[in-house]
Amino acid sequence: MPHGVPEVTRADATGERFPMSVGAVARELRAEFPGTTVSTIRFFEAEGLVVPGRSASGHRLFGPREVERLRRVLRLRRDECLSLSAIAQRFQEEASRPGGAAPVEPADAAAPAHAGGTARMGRAGVLAVAGAGEEQLADWEAYGLLDARPDGSYAPAQAAVARLAAELGGYGLQARHLRAVKIAAERQTDLVASIVAPLRRHPDARTRARAERTAEEIAALSVRLHAAFVRSSLGPHGD
Repeated sequence: MPHGVPEVTRADATGERFPMSVGAVARELRAEFPGTTVSTIRFFEAEGLVVPGRSASGHRLFGPREVERLRRVLRLRRDECLSLSAIAQRFQEEASRPGGAAPVEPADAAAPAHAGGTARMGRAGVLAVAGAGEEQLADWEAYGLLDARPDGSYAPAQAAVARLAAELGGYGLQARHLRAVKIAAERQTDLVASIVAPLRRHPDARTRARAERTAEEIAALSVRLHAAFVRSSLGPHGD
């Protein structure tokens, strides 16, 4: 377990120990979903489907609610072949019902958590998630790292971008440095889109649904490949 992450703070009714690190959660979920990796969980986090807590040193901490949410995401993908966007929409529809669960990301009064079937959050919510100030957010927007909707709201995945940009900022990486990462990601997105384009045009609805899942799986593998390239480029220090 990473230094600074508490091994145990409490146990739930089943005796499971929380909070859990991202590695512990991946091991827990592999009992039902063998292909689950740390990268899988981080990908779901980037898509705004789960929001772990953070230790004082910045490590991810997952409670029982977050682990159960991850189980639901994996089950919906496996059993109903839902895309991540469809899963996010279902979660938000559930949250909007009386007595429903809280939205996946915090939102402020200027931008409700549910509108038109799509999750969104306000400027204050993004700042809260990232632990950043207005000046940082304006800088990220100026360099195209974040892009608000016409009504001023943001998709949950944008909040994940803001949080990571803020963390990298702690190491001296500014928005102008991260612009190159954004451009590389857009090129990768274009490649994925070209691969699944024939499936998206297919007349069968199930085939079109599979296209979205295929795109997400390729994207997740691309993220892992990128991480592997970075570690490899670091040489012996990346082992």
